[in-house]
Amino acid sequence: MSGGAVRKTFVLDTNVVLHDSACLTEFDEHSVVIPITVLEELDHFKKGNESVNFHAREFLRSLDRLGGEGIFGSGVSIGPDHGTVRVQLEHEFHRDLEFHFDRSKPDHLILNCAYSLAAEESDSLVVLVSKDVNLRLKARAVGLMAEDYTTDHVRDVSTLYTGKRSIENLETELIDQLYAEDAFEADQLSVGEALIANESLILRNHQKSALARFDGAERLVRRIAKQPAFGITPRNAEQTFALSVLCDPNIPLVSLSGTAGTGKTLLALAAALEQRKHYRQIFLARPIVPLSNKDIGFLPGEVKAKLDPYMQPIYDNLAVIMSQGSSGNGKVSVSEQVRQMLEDEKLSVSALSYIRGRSLNRIFFIVDEAQNLTPHEVKTIITRAGEGTKVVFTGDIFQIDHPYLDTQSNGLSYMIERMQGEPLYAHVNLEKGERSDLAQLASDRL
Repeated sequence: MSGGAVRKTFVLDTNVVLHDSACLTEFDEHSVVIPITVLEELDHFKKGNESVNFHAREFLRSLDRLGGEGIFGSGVSIGPDHGTVRVQLEHEFHRDLEFHFDRSKPDHLILNCAYSLAAEESDSLVVLVSKDVNLRLKARAVGLMAEDYTTDHVRDVSTLYTGKRSIENLETELIDQLYAEDAFEADQLSVGEALIANESLILRNHQKSALARFDGAERLVRRIAKQPAFGITPRNAEQTFALSVLCDPNIPLVSLSGTAGTGKTLLALAAALEQRKHYRQIFLARPIVPLSNKDIGFLPGEVKAKLDPYMQPIYDNLAVIMSQGSSGNGKVSVSEQVRQMLEDEKLSVSALSYIRGRSLNRIFFIVDEAQNLTPHEVKTIITRAGEGTKVVFTGDIFQIDHPYLDTQSNGLSYMIERMQGEPLYAHVNLEKGERSDLAQLASDRL
């Protein structure tokens, strides 16, 4: 977070704690204040298996470990090279705020705490830290400094790794060698920036072109052929790259990004079905983004009825695959095979919260809409991967439904930036929509 010579007091909103339970160590030597309202709100999140429940419990334990009477007074030390933390009891509602804000709302009590501290502590710059843009705007409206929690933000999404690059004016001999031998030594390429492990390449000159991928371990550029998967044929270079890394057993972690209609989920599902014999199960999951801070338990009906609207896009992709004819063996239709896998639970479609806690050995695990996950949630999923498991994240970082995430702070962007160059990881950004000409027109023009 912020540094500098000015002494600062950071007042934390509840959503910061629920985003990162280790946030206390991210404020350098400055003081941290936890309004008592935050503890009240955390009390509602203690029970459950979601990421927010974990963060609530872990944060409360960390406060308890710091302990001491001082935590409700002048504060206790967070640790070496860090400042202090204290829990602030409620202030009388400040007269500057009472006309504008309803004190029955927890957000307004947190705002009041920060505002009152700013009025009292003339020797310190008080800053309200919140993931809620609306609360930050309210704070600024009354002259209070407010910041987002940016510790796990990516630097600039406009320069985010795309997983591919074009190399122009290549010697014809190299392209010929690639087609004849399927590979050549990467040192033969003249590139400005060094190649990244598993980076996809479009190689061109004025006469010929080829698709390839950089093998970082052997320092080779290997040709990528256009291969269908379970009846789904790639329609452009990016889709060819995507199927290549999805079907490569040496790459256990893959991410696919791109706007709606680029084929992210369809390709991931087709690749999983194509390789079904190598895996014990195929899991398809999506995060459930609560509306109005209500989780799925507030919705009427049984679990299946609650989940079906969220899972429908996955079923739509399954329907596309099931509409294909034969899977290649000419005996059993694709539709019959998929139905049988669903019945036998070899293919499981579920909300992400219902997948957590299950064994992830020899699983092809597809996580759709990954832009609605926090960095911690993405880490939790990956660290559960056992032997023989492949994890695929798909999503559009510009289409975020989570109220406290954006293009820079979501888990998909964070993973792409942090994992690029790792030999066990590959990323492909899909650019061209293939749903229909009309869908592409709307994406370009509207």
